[in-house]
Amino acid sequence: MAPSKSAPPPLELSCAAADLTAEMTKWLSHLRAERRLSGKTLEAYARDVRQFLQFLAGHWGGEVTLGRFARLEATDVRAFMAARRADEIAGRSLMRALAGMRSFGRFLEREGKGRVGALASVRAPKIKKSLPKPLPIAAAKRLADADERAGEERETWVLIRDAAVMALLYGSGLRISEALGLKRRDVPAPGKGDTLIVHGKGNKTRMVPVLQNVLAQIAEYAAACPYNLPPDGPMFVGARGGPLSPRIIQLAMERLRGGLGLPDSATPHALRHSFATHLLSRGGDLRAIQELLGHASLSTTQVYTGIDTERLLEVYNSAHPRA
Repeated sequence: MAPSKSAPPPLELSCAAADLTAEMTKWLSHLRAERRLSGKTLEAYARDVRQFLQFLAGHWGGEVTLGRFARLEATDVRAFMAARRADEIAGRSLMRALAGMRSFGRFLEREGKGRVGALASVRAPKIKKSLPKPLPIAAAKRLADADERAGEERETWVLIRDAAVMALLYGSGLRISEALGLKRRDVPAPGKGDTLIVHGKGNKTRMVPVLQNVLAQIAEYAAACPYNLPPDGPMFVGARGGPLSPRIIQLAMERLRGGLGLPDSATPHALRHSFATHLLSRGGDLRAIQELLGHASLSTTQVYTGIDTERLLEVYNSAHPRA
């Protein structure tokens, strides 16, 4: 019988016994089928738990069995977190690792494989909060202009393609994975529609508006592209006709920000931040912006109010006569 497409392949962990490895495989299958987590999230969780088990094998001096793991103590978890911090792992990555480990522990408890309360008793690391760094409106517009790269030794259709992707990121506030995940059939021709159905994190879909001038840029790219773009194929393709890699757009942004004098924070994701910040600064409703961005929680979107407040204070301090 062929294995289910939704199930990850069996894990091979030299640091863990077969019983624990089997439970970890079941846990990942559960996350994929029931929780509908994205492939990248599953990979991160699996990697974090694998690193934890590798640490425990060295910490305890032997293979980690299911029974031994169920007797995990808080001091073991803290020792792992301290070791990761010594390797200069950022607090956000540590928090994700702890979240994955706790998820695995809860799964084992639900399956009746023991209680791993030590994972819940360890406090999550504090994360230094930093505001997203949006781009100025003029800079965001220039990034979506193919003429800004006219001097580069690249085929014209590639420059048009990159500009169309960046116009889409800024015009609709998409994640780069969402933009490059669009099929040709998902993108209406100019004048034939004004919305996109986007597949976001956790395989959740949402409808987002798209500007007609952005659709015109995408249509210009499609006309210039030397490859056939079938309805079921990717909207944006690479130099050899396959799906376009996010890294290509990241490199294009790196070249552009050098020419435009933009900081290192000017990344493709900064265009998404710019979309949200510029909408909010012009009176956009926070709840509506949450829906457009596909944030599960309003608190995630509220970070942009901090940017707007910070800008108001800058204006106040520079313009008020008594400042």
